[in-house]
Order: sequence, then structure tokens, then C-alpha cells
Amino acid sequence: MANCDRPDRITTLRRPTACGAVAAALAGCGGPQSTLAPAGEGAEQIAVLFWAMAIGALVIWAIVIGLAFYAVWIDPSEHDERRARIWIIGGGAVVPTLLLTILLTFGLAILPALVRPAPEGSLSVEVTGLRWWWRVAYRDAQGQPVPLANEIRLPVDEPVQFELGSADAIHSFWIPSLGGKVDMIPGRRTRLALRPTKVGRYRGACAEYCGDSHAYMAFDVVVTTREEFDAWLAGQAAPAAEPASAAARRGAGVFQSYGCAACHAVRGHGADGVLGPDLTHLASRESLAAATVPLSAEHLMDWIARPESLKPGALMPPFASIGEEDLSDLAAYLMSLE
Repeated sequence: MANCDRPDRITTLRRPTACGAVAAALAGCGGPQSTLAPAGEGAEQIAVLFWAMAIGALVIWAIVIGLAFYAVWIDPSEHDERRARIWIIGGGAVVPTLLLTILLTFGLAILPALVRPAPEGSLSVEVTGLRWWWRVAYRDAQGQPVPLANEIRLPVDEPVQFELGSADAIHSFWIPSLGGKVDMIPGRRTRLALRPTKVGRYRGACAEYCGDSHAYMAFDVVVTTREEFDAWLAGQAAPAAEPASAAARRGAGVFQSYGCAACHAVRGHGADGVLGPDLTHLASRESLAAATVPLSAEHLMDWIARPESLKPGALMPPFASIGEEDLSDLAAYLMSLE
């Protein structure tokens, strides 16, 4: 909002043109977080249902508005009560009822496919919602858990079964471009099956208000080929590499001395905390703080020193008293965890 002090900018915001409104509406139909830009089987069915309902609603609206104009402009002296009754009952009750029945039947017909579990042997991903981030766990070839956070990768054209849960409030797991959403309820396990159909990068989000940073509780979703996915999962299962630079090696000591290992795990570096996100391969991710900002050393330093400046209500304690050199070395260490 750096330009908000400019009068011409304020005028533009307060008095949008018709072209601007149309452009904004069309832009909302695309992007990495749009149900109307489907990249999965579930999202494709939901998009078809949306357009069918939109067309049905438009037809009902046109009939009702047409009857309203007819009632306003007709000459009472030429009024035919029998014909008017037919129009009112037919256009105001019969046609809308038929259209809504057709739409209901169509919606119920696609429901079984949306809630059906993935076939036996499909990829399984465990996701747990927390305030305000996502704990993710895969299984390697030996069946051992591969933990990570705030990022999901999937092979294209293959079904995946999500096992969903919550550790605190009610969250809702939603990847609009891939399919529908399912609530994550404390004490219960819910499930969602998806099948991505297009390679690309998408955005998931929490669709249930869960507290201060609900709007900042998102995650990245990357759909790749099976070969790329297998190579990525093998890399995620490996322990963290040893820091190569002098700054990163000093940062590893800072990580331990400031107690970061009490909350975070870095496999292979003697850190096994479970309260916060697993940081073993943090630098391989695109974003920080549950897709709040792009991952960079500068954003890492801001996040460590003042987490609430990026995410209101963040449960991570601030380290504002950490020295500038220690903070820089710590960021260098974390950026080396690829």
C-alpha cells in the first residue's frame, strides 16, 4: 500500500471503472488458488457444477426479472388474469422448481466420486493443522515417516489419499485447483482423495476461521512428474547436509545455544524438537511461515526476531535480543538446509 498517499491512487480505488471491475472478475477465475482453473479431477467436477448452477441461476433470474418488468409495464386495461396466472405460476414456481431439481440431482450425482477414497496402494499423505501452519508427513520406501511442513508435492495423474487431523482448533484443508475441502477436527481423522491432472504450482489454504492468523495459514502444492517426485521424496528422507560455509557453521552453534532445537528438528544435526515445523530441508521450500512470505535470508531474520510482524498471533517466541551477527549466521545456517 505504498501508494495510498497519492490522491489519484485513492480516487482510482474509490471509483473503479467498469472495465476494471470486469478485469478483476475475470482475474478471479484464474491463478494458483482458483476452483475455476481446475488442475485435478475433483476440481474439474466442481467447476462444471459451478457453471451449471450459474447458468441455472441466470435463467431463474431472467424469468423473475422478466415477470417483474411485465407486471410493471403492462396496461391494466389489457390485463388477462388467466394468462398472467399462467406466467406467474409457470415462471415463478414451476420453472424454478424444475431447474433447481435438475441442479440438485446433478450435484448429488457427482458427490460419490468426490468423497470416494483413493484406490488401495495409492500415495498417502498425513496432514495435521496447527495454529497457524501445517505438519506434513510422507512415507518412504521402507514405510518410515518423512516429516516436513507447509509444502506438499504430488505426482501428476496419480491418486493420493490425504489423512487429515488437527492439533488445536477446527481447520479446513483446501486446495481449490485440485478438489474440494474437508474439515480437520481435533480428536478425529478425516480423509480426502485427490488426483492432480496438470503439472504446476498451486496454493492450498485453511478454509475455516481458526484464529488470529487464519488468513496467513496457507501452503504450497507442487505437482510434478513421478520421476521428479521420487527424487524429491528421497532427498527429503535424507538427513540434513553439513553446513559448508563458516557463517553457516557458526549459525549451527547459534541454533543450539538459543534453544531452537527444543522446538524444531533438523535430522542429522542433533535437533529433535517436535513443537515447531521440521527444518531439515527448509531451504528446499519456496516460502516461509506457511506461505506467508517468500523464503529468503532477510525474511528469515525478520521471522526469527519478530515473528508477529509477519504473522499476528504467531506462537513462536520472538528473539529480538539476538545479536545482528548471530542472527545473520543463524539465517545462513537455515538457508543451507537444502
